[in-house]
Amino acid sequence: MASEQAFKLEAALKIHLLLVDDESDFKEVMQKHLSRMGIRLSVSECCLDALETLDAHAIDVVIMDMNMPGMDGIQCLRKIKERWPLIEVIILTGHASVKSGIEGMESGAFDYCLKPIDVRELIEKVELAAEKALVNKEQVDG
Repeated sequence: MASEQAFKLEAALKIHLLLVDDESDFKEVMQKHLSRMGIRLSVSECCLDALETLDAHAIDVVIMDMNMPGMDGIQCLRKIKERWPLIEVIILTGHASVKSGIEGMESGAFDYCLKPIDVRELIEKVELAAEKALVNKEQVDG
C-alpha cells in the first residue's frame, strides 16, 4: 500500500494542473494546498481564460467549477475534451443534480464532485487523475 501511495504522489508531482473557478476564496485555499504539495499550478477565472491557458501550456489535469460566468462547466468540458482528449477533468459543483452528473461523466469528466469538498479528498482525486493522465501521455509517446 505504501508504494501505491508513493506512486500517486509521484504522479501528482509530475503534472501541470489548471484550476478554473470564479470563487476567489476557494481558489486561494486550493492554490495554497496544491502548491504546498509541489504541484505545478495555473489558475483561471472562467472557461474562456482556461481555454487560452490550455492553448499556451501543457496541462495534464483540470479542476473546474460547473457554474461560472459565461460558458458553463459542461460546455467547457466538451471543448476541452474535443481539443485535448488526453487531459483529465475533475468537475466541481455546489448545485449538483443527477442529470448534470451524468452529463458530465458522459462528456468525459474524470470525476464529478460536490462542493464543499474536503481538501484531502480533492487532492486524492487529483493524484488519481494525474496517474491516468501520465498513462495517457505514455501511450501516445510510445
